[in-house]
Amino acid sequence: MAERPEDLNLPNAVITRIIKEALPDGVNISKEARSAISRAASVFVLYATSCANNFAMKGKRKTLNAGDVLSAMEEMEFQRFVTPLKESLEVYRREQKGKKEARKDKDKKADSEEQDKSREEENDDDDERMDEEEQNDEEEVDN
Repeated sequence: MAERPEDLNLPNAVITRIIKEALPDGVNISKEARSAISRAASVFVLYATSCANNFAMKGKRKTLNAGDVLSAMEEMEFQRFVTPLKESLEVYRREQKGKKEARKDKDKKADSEEQDKSREEENDDDDERMDEEEQNDEEEVDN
């Protein structure tokens, strides 16, 4: 757990970027306002985490999952955010699944290339042995 209240604040760079993306061009924000938004965002995250943790505890789990967060949002009366969050979660899951499949394909390709290389080396070894045997046979015939 955090030792100081400041440790619970979100990084200023992240807050600044979010604020800039939310405001129209040419609109500035004071340091004081940015600090207030940062503290409010941190309080929101802590409250949402606490509510989600309650749902995990009800389910006798120690790990919070996306369902816990969605339930917490509803409990905190942020129902209008649940649908966009579900959509974002689906996009995230599809991306992760795609990355996982790409990694699998890459691993399979690497394994296949490794097997091909191994086969080529075995064939080269076999060819060398056959050449040596032919030379030995020729030498025996000459003797």
